Amino acid sequence: MTPSPADRTRLFDLASLLLTYPDCRLSGAKEELRAAVGQIADPEVREQLTTFLDWFLTTDAVDVEAHYVRTFDLRRRCGLYLTYYLHGDTRKRGIALLTLKQRYRAHGLRLADGELPDLLPVVLEFAAAAGPGDGEAPLRQHRQGLELLRSALEDARSPYRHLLEAVVAALPPLTDADRDAIRALAADGPPVESVGLAPYGADVDSIDFGPDLSTGFSTEPCAHAHLESAP
Repeated sequence: MTPSPADRTRLFDLASLLLTYPDCRLSGAKEELRAAVGQIADPEVREQLTTFLDWFLTTDAVDVEAHYVRTFDLRRRCGLYLTYYLHGDTRKRGIALLTLKQRYRAHGLRLADGELPDLLPVVLEFAAAAGPGDGEAPLRQHRQGLELLRSALEDARSPYRHLLEAVVAALPPLTDADRDAIRALAADGPPVESVGLAPYGADVDSIDFGPDLSTGFSTEPCAHAHLESAP
């Protein structure tokens, strides 16, 4: 059974935070994080987040930081940029980035300076802020990438796999067509032809989304607020 809309909002908000670089402000928010997980009613989601926090909050901070870098910065299979899984470094990826940013703008939200719209913490934060329907649409559209990331984290035995398990559990069940597409993508990999992503990236960054107003995690344990809303 899919978790309730309220549980999905709490999950996406928490996962957005916990998938950012684990600085001291985040690791120091032990009580706030435990309390937020405790508010989730769905037992499967709560168990996955609790298991992750048990590791995150009891492991030496330097070791957590090193694990994060090894996992997400040094392993291409564990990249957090969702459009790469489907489009690689092709023109289609540039268009997908622009489409995501336009979706954020339609909801009065803007990206923090220099942030790409397909970064998983950003996509999760948008899902939490905009809610079911349009807010969760990017997660559904990039389900193949999420499943490949989840599988790579499972293969690496990374504790971050629990966050991805919780996120995919909150999405609609996979169809047979989904599974076939995921298997094909896992076998073939993303497109490899490079066709000049930079001009599209420049177009994305040039879009004006208005003044800033943070919509980050309510307990504010760290400075993470990728998406900022316009009044």
